[in-house]
Amino acid sequence: MPLHLSRSARLWRGLSSGVAQLSPAYFAMVMATGIISIACTLEGIPVVPKILLVINVTAYLLLWALLIARICFYPHKIAEDLSSHARGPGFFTMVAASSVIGTQFATQLGLPSVAKGLWGLAFILWLSLTYVIFTALTIRREKPTLENGINGGWLTAVVATQSLVVLGCTLVSVAGAADEAMMFGLVCLWLAGGMLYIWMISLIFYRYTFFRFHPEDLSPPYWINMGAVAISTLAGALLILNVEKSELLQSLLPFLKGFTLLFWATATWWIPMLVILGVWRYVYHRLPLTYDPLYWGAVFPLGMYTVATIRLSESFHLKFLLTIPSIFVGLALTAWLFTFLGLVVGGLIRLRSLTSSAPLDQENT
Repeated sequence: MPLHLSRSARLWRGLSSGVAQLSPAYFAMVMATGIISIACTLEGIPVVPKILLVINVTAYLLLWALLIARICFYPHKIAEDLSSHARGPGFFTMVAASSVIGTQFATQLGLPSVAKGLWGLAFILWLSLTYVIFTALTIRREKPTLENGINGGWLTAVVATQSLVVLGCTLVSVAGAADEAMMFGLVCLWLAGGMLYIWMISLIFYRYTFFRFHPEDLSPPYWINMGAVAISTLAGALLILNVEKSELLQSLLPFLKGFTLLFWATATWWIPMLVILGVWRYVYHRLPLTYDPLYWGAVFPLGMYTVATIRLSESFHLKFLLTIPSIFVGLALTAWLFTFLGLVVGGLIRLRSLTSSAPLDQENT
């Protein structure tokens, strides 16, 4: 076989393998890039939001293309992932990614009609995935133990739910008017997401404290412990900012404020804990810091906490809180840059290994 054809065949096999093994949680890259772009916009950082927006739209379309290819060519892999305790919850990143990029279209590009379409897509995905995944996990015969079966990635279900509220409230703000039925639905989603967090974090915290915890167990999605309540804070703050447009919200205002502050306080509590555990994993036990698509699940919470704190400050009229996002936006950007560089470098290394002539020479001898 000619050398160039062998390389082409190897490249095709590598691409096929990548599609087959594509992580359902890869849409977290869109979540992270989008929320950091929004954070930079709110902080008045020039140029960067537009660059991140372009990257994000490109990544969103590319990931959808890869997902569709995976559905067409590897439907059994999709079915396996949907009923997997480890990979199944990762599909909820599709919902959150669609909502985040919808928020970008509404606020950064001034295209609310596109944002409405993305909200509809996100809602259909959320409704379908919620009952397909949790039903599949419930009726599955072979189940892992709690120690091996649950991690912070499960909280993407909470993030997905609250992302619908965030985009919905953003569309209400852009439209300038609110429908009571819509506001009722958004409040119900916000409360359901909050309750879902309480259920899941109880199990995760129990796993933390009553089972042996290895450094390898502290995977990047554990940062979603914080990100899930950060987006719950953002959703609550946006409901409060729209309170004048709805009698329902006006009647619930003290309740909205109390729970929104509770969510923000919980997110803030998690940050030192996660930093300490990160030092324990990477410094004390010296685990290598190599690129993994799951790291996008750690970048997203930093950007979300930034935006949530800005909106909390606005809704509660607490200007002294604005010093926090000015710090966290830098941390979020730094984390995003290193993760993105890891993606690029890792991709180039893999591409080089697929097109390297050394193994091919061996095949031809």
